[in-house]
Amino acid sequence: MAELVFVGCYTGDAGNGTGITTFSRTPSGELREAAALPLESPSWLVRHPSLPVLYAANELSDGGVTALAISPSGTLSVLGTAETGGAHPCHLAVTPDGRFLLCANYTGGSLAVFSLSPSGALESRTALVQHSGSGPVSDRQEAAHVHMAVPGASMVSAVDLGTDEIRSYTLTPSGELEPLAVSSLPPGTGPRQLVRRPGTDLAYVVGELAGTVVTVRETSPGAFSVVSVAASTHAEPSVPNLVAHLELSGSRMYVSNRGPDCVTEFALDDAAAVADQPCGANPRHFALVGGTCYVAAQSEDAITAFTLTASGEAELRYYPTGSPTFVLPVSLP
Repeated sequence: MAELVFVGCYTGDAGNGTGITTFSRTPSGELREAAALPLESPSWLVRHPSLPVLYAANELSDGGVTALAISPSGTLSVLGTAETGGAHPCHLAVTPDGRFLLCANYTGGSLAVFSLSPSGALESRTALVQHSGSGPVSDRQEAAHVHMAVPGASMVSAVDLGTDEIRSYTLTPSGELEPLAVSSLPPGTGPRQLVRRPGTDLAYVVGELAGTVVTVRETSPGAFSVVSVAASTHAEPSVPNLVAHLELSGSRMYVSNRGPDCVTEFALDDAAAVADQPCGANPRHFALVGGTCYVAAQSEDAITAFTLTASGEAELRYYPTGSPTFVLPVSLP
């Protein structure tokens, strides 16, 4: 079985990356660069749930999404591209049945849906919903900024950083969006991500602007109420903190903090931050694989890696790559 790590990045005026870089991962967790595919600012990547296909958000003022086939050897080739209908798409998700691709247009403040063919190719845009509103942080919440689209059972929850809301929609069989629920978060939270805790009615929201993690309860499908709010780092940071990414692993939660430049471990059952792990400058995204955390340290121009330890601090390993924004581990037969 081939173990690969695909890395997305910023290119052009946004960064010094080249496109999607492919690394092979050894049994010991080391990375070795294997290939690179030129592509414009593929800042977020997602894999189809059952097919050897990737999708990349081209985070540009003329937003686009690119579908890519993964060969048995791990080589990527472009299947097609489509306009997202909004500026700077920053997040993608595929519905569990593989029928639709969801896209959050950040600057555009909109949520798009694309139908997918049985082979995983992009077919047509079936919906585009425009958000409106603002929040109290004037330089970041002057307008709606959809940052994540989370699929559920026949629905989609859109996280809006600009309006401090989670807006949920029913996703119809034809790929249209119908309003379902609107949930408000504390003013100035700047919600970036929503991650449900499996087997419970709880979920966690990354508060990018407030430097917090908000625990919410899903009181009915797509409707959320705030349970608690916690700082996103173990120690109170002395610098501004733009919280970025959240991952759940068993009874632990991990959050990346830009500014303090660390990944913080939480114990979920008592909602307590355990430790901060330094991880390189501007940790935008990370992935956990086999006891190792791989971090897209954007301003470090590297993927950094460390072993998850009980003490919470481990030696960093560096794998150079330009302006990385996303880390996607993939296992191939």
